[in-house]
Amino acid sequence: MDLVYFLFSQTLLFTIPLLIVALGGMFSERSGVVNIALEGIMIIGAFGGIYFINMSQTHGWMNGLPLFLVALVISAVIGGLFSLLHAYAAINLKSDQTISGTALNMLAPALGLFIAKVTLDGLPNVMFRNTFRIVEVPFLSQIPIIGDLFFKNTYLSTFIGLFILVVSWFFIYKTRTGLRIRACGENPHAADAAGINVPKIRYLGVVLSGVLAGMGGLIYIIPISTEYNCTVAGYGFLALAVLIFGNWKPWRIAGAALFFGVMKTLAYTYGSIPILSSLGLPSVIFKLIPFVATLIILTFTSKDSAAPKAAGIPYDKSTR
Repeated sequence: MDLVYFLFSQTLLFTIPLLIVALGGMFSERSGVVNIALEGIMIIGAFGGIYFINMSQTHGWMNGLPLFLVALVISAVIGGLFSLLHAYAAINLKSDQTISGTALNMLAPALGLFIAKVTLDGLPNVMFRNTFRIVEVPFLSQIPIIGDLFFKNTYLSTFIGLFILVVSWFFIYKTRTGLRIRACGENPHAADAAGINVPKIRYLGVVLSGVLAGMGGLIYIIPISTEYNCTVAGYGFLALAVLIFGNWKPWRIAGAALFFGVMKTLAYTYGSIPILSSLGLPSVIFKLIPFVATLIILTFTSKDSAAPKAAGIPYDKSTR
């Protein structure tokens, strides 16, 4: 049973950042802007948060959960600001959104490494101490089964991710702004005729994606390492696959994130699973599992995907 609890906790560590970043991508694409810059936004958002944690722990400003929450806000703000570059290129300049996103993916690690080397005595890695794991939540950890699964050896980010899922569903389907986002992604000319400011709504969608991707970058890095070298190992691209597999819908995205979280867990904890470790396969085979699963799943589900009709198409008010 201890193995089950361990695997479940590891699955959550991989699932939650995937969920948050994919939900961010949903807001952007639902508004009509394809955002393949999620990888770069994760990188720069994580860099901002980790850099602040490093400075705080070095100078003794704060520690523990307050430090985590402040760093999370910083990552969200930096991610939102960085995404404005993509929004300006895609909405105002009407540039190719794939090229714009690729440019941000290339800029983010270079910018992070440059700042780290200039300000941290030439070191490319930003070091930090993980003091954010919650050993157990009082009272709740005593609940049979659920307590061991969710409230022991956990991170606050798990509950933040679940909260974001519920809020995202409510926002996109139950609010006027959510309706406007969906309208701009499906038929921006009809939305404009109804008095909706299409560029403004698309800016909102892209910035929301940046905020969530920035948060997701920090949430991904903290449990798996104590140093950051401006990479998230392709997690932003995996989040795009989750978004497509989830058909741009919050609850389906959650299911897709959980599936890929399980695949990622198998790839990194196979040595703890007797059946898998006894196979004697090279470690690289297991590490390929999430990406092979991505290709297989998208091959069989892409034909049924219902992407927003206007996603990736620059809006020009003069053409219909």
